[in-house]
Amino acid sequence: MSQNRSASLAPVALPDEQMQVRVVWLYYMEGRTQGEIAEALSTNRLRVNKIIAEARRSGLVTITLNSRLTSCVALEQQLAAEFNLTRAIIVPTPEDAELIPVLLGQAAADYLTQLLNGGNIRGVGVGWGATLREMVRHMPSLRRPDLCVNSVMGGLTHGIEINTFDIASDLARQLNAECAYLAAPIYAGSPASRTAIIKQDVFETAFRQIEANDVIVLSIGDMTERSLLMRYGLPSNINIEELLAAGACGDILGQFIDKTGRPIEHAINRCAIAPELEALRAIPNVVFASGGLNKAQAIAAVLLSGLGNVLICDEDTARQARQLALDLRAGNGS
Repeated sequence: MSQNRSASLAPVALPDEQMQVRVVWLYYMEGRTQGEIAEALSTNRLRVNKIIAEARRSGLVTITLNSRLTSCVALEQQLAAEFNLTRAIIVPTPEDAELIPVLLGQAAADYLTQLLNGGNIRGVGVGWGATLREMVRHMPSLRRPDLCVNSVMGGLTHGIEINTFDIASDLARQLNAECAYLAAPIYAGSPASRTAIIKQDVFETAFRQIEANDVIVLSIGDMTERSLLMRYGLPSNINIEELLAAGACGDILGQFIDKTGRPIEHAINRCAIAPELEALRAIPNVVFASGGLNKAQAIAAVLLSGLGNVLICDEDTARQARQLALDLRAGNGS
């Protein structure tokens, strides 16, 4: 029976095209080994191997990965190339938008762990937000007494997501690292007050520590009521409407930027107890971890700003942010 089967599959002299099609069919569709194919078609394994390789090169065979991650990987490559990123990490967007901070926090924890295990990292700065809170929750326990974790912006006390002290201290505890705080509110009462505050010795030391960080992990704020800063952090004499009128589409470190990624002209930016945005360019690794379609415009602005070199985002948001950024770069954005 086996001899008749082999004979029916393999005439004495198959034309090259027929041989190619039969080889790739048996290999890819029926899952046979190269040795089995060589025996069935009365040829040798070397020829089978060459046919399979040539089929890939010529396009006779194309391979499609049936995975939700495939489109994410392709988008990562596009973002990195188009916006000069060292790394883009894109996760599939869950059906439940409330899970986005959880998934992004886990991805941020994985990436930070890679950096800590693979490089000479001595200082890690963190901001605030639900995503960074989830990052801390997903961090593995490490022993890094040589490491200093520090908060890079003032905070509030309304909840753990906007309390930079808790986020920094919990991360330091998880890493068995030192911890330093920027023990201040997010905003001073005026630009003059901010200048007076940061000139104090304790704050000068804190800002030097921030500038010496090897990694800073930040979230990106938007201008909707979903934003913790919008709900809890704005000074009583500032409202969302006037920030929007000034061109704000989101914030980094409590400082508001327009659609092109430039700081808006508003006094609130000169009141933020945080490094100026331009100082981020001197940090080797600036990681932005944010997602959700409500943040797409703000994320696009950050991509255009060039202030970070790593983006961690969900796919739907990253795709929309990319298109918004490309349109603005091309002069098509309103």
